[in-house]
Parts: sequence; C-alpha cells; structure tokens
Amino acid sequence: MTDHATTWTPDVLRAIASTDDFHIAPFRADGTTLGTLTWIWSVVVDGNVYVRAYNGTNSRWYQSARSQRAGRITAGGVEKDVAFTPIGDTEPAAIELNDRIDRAYEAKYGTSPYYPPMVTAKTRAATVRVDPR
Repeated sequence: MTDHATTWTPDVLRAIASTDDFHIAPFRADGTTLGTLTWIWSVVVDGNVYVRAYNGTNSRWYQSARSQRAGRITAGGVEKDVAFTPIGDTEPAAIELNDRIDRAYEAKYGTSPYYPPMVTAKTRAATVRVDPR
C-alpha cells in the first residue's frame, strides 16, 4: 500500500523499469517554468519510482525538486507531470527503504562503472520518490 493518492499504472511502471532513459525537470523557483531536462537513473521499488542525485543533495535538480515538489519526467516513451517527495535517510523506515532502493540500483545498473557512487550515503540522502500528478 502506498502513502500517496496517485499511483503509476502497471504499464507505465514497466516502461520506466525497463529503460535507463529517464529525464527529470523540476520546476524553477517561479513554480511554473520547467528546468532543463536532466538524464538520471531511476528504479521501481514496491510500485513506486525512485531517483537519486549523483552529486547528492547539492545537485541542482535535487534542490529544485526538494523546494518546488513538482515538475515533469520523460521515460520509456512516457511524458508526465509529477510530484517529488524527498525520502529521509535517518529514520528506520527510510533506512530500510533506501536499502531496497540500493538493491534495485544494483539489479538494474550494477555492471556500470557509475553504479558504486549511487549507493553511498551522499546519494542516499538525495533520494526522491516520483509520483504522477
């Protein structure tokens, strides 16, 4: 069960899970202008889409997603307005969720030389759930 009202359809989840072509564009400070689409990795865990900022919480897109809480993604042939929910990294439930997200990153991207930094404390602190709006 999810703790948010809007969920992805199974077809869209499959499309997102099967591609590494995920682009994210949080709104800029004005709340209406989309930022530049940024290519990032995404994983699906328990029917939810998660992303992490490679450069941690100082990442520009992460800072915008955290402050604006909304934007747009394109992935697997899907373009969708979305909401962003930062995931904590210190509470027990968040730690366990981040562990599952780590395993999903390993399963999807484990052979990439860019994989190891995606499961560090720096990137775990910059984990965001992406929900359709």
